[in-house]
Amino acid sequence: MAKKVKQRWIVPDGIVPTEMDKRIMEFEARGKIVPTRNLIKTPEQIEGIRKAGVLNTAVLDKVAEKIKAGMSTLDIDKIVYDYTTSHGGIPAPLNYEGFPCSCCTSVNDVVCHGVPADWEILEEGDIINVDCTTIVDGYYADASRMFVIGKTEPSWQRLVDVAWECLKIGEQVCGTPYVFVGDMGNAIAKHAHKNHCTIVRDLCGHGIGLEFHEKPDVEHYGHKGTGMLLVPGMTFTIEPMVNMGHWDVCMDDEDETGWVVLTDDGLPSAQWEHTYLMTENGVEIISH
Repeated sequence: MAKKVKQRWIVPDGIVPTEMDKRIMEFEARGKIVPTRNLIKTPEQIEGIRKAGVLNTAVLDKVAEKIKAGMSTLDIDKIVYDYTTSHGGIPAPLNYEGFPCSCCTSVNDVVCHGVPADWEILEEGDIINVDCTTIVDGYYADASRMFVIGKTEPSWQRLVDVAWECLKIGEQVCGTPYVFVGDMGNAIAKHAHKNHCTIVRDLCGHGIGLEFHEKPDVEHYGHKGTGMLLVPGMTFTIEPMVNMGHWDVCMDDEDETGWVVLTDDGLPSAQWEHTYLMTENGVEIISH
């Protein structure tokens, strides 16, 4: 006897199904992964997430004004903490599962979760990802940017550019609702591979808004028609991590915090991240 699959999309008793309900149930009947109702944000929640997004973007704008060679990554963390708290927000990374700082600063071969430190001084030619998540009135928004310190090697600059292109390709795939995470991941990975880069597979994007990390997992590789269906009202990140070499990663044995993720081959990595809201007309950028 075939095992009965638990239904995910349920229309409450006494409620007339909307066109969105009907469309989602059609996908579910075809065996596709659809969201549960708790992943669809209400208009009030969306406004709260937008406010968090405005501040999160402003924090990264402030970092962009100040970042330069000669400063430490801990200096960046102080900028993030001071600006966020002085404008009524909370840096979500601070003390999250033991993370000791207000943002992640991932330099060169650090893929993600780089821990700011006073000994880590930015130098000409470095590439760095600064990743900020901000809480405002209980709502979350998340984004990261790449910064090139001065002028870097042409191949490293191209890596940064390819990572940006991968983000925008993922965004373009989500130009209409009712696409799958796998549609996006497939297009992103193809672009990276075409440019002789790889996509990290051990880490991914995620839903966000009411919590730091929600469903779905947003993988940046995969097959079309797989993964969760993205429907109006969902909020999530796209954040492809693009490696110059192989996609394998490892933990930094010298990092006492247990957070820092490195490329396994020591070659550089780049990442851009936005928070998005899926609407009836495609994605809206909530934070960048």
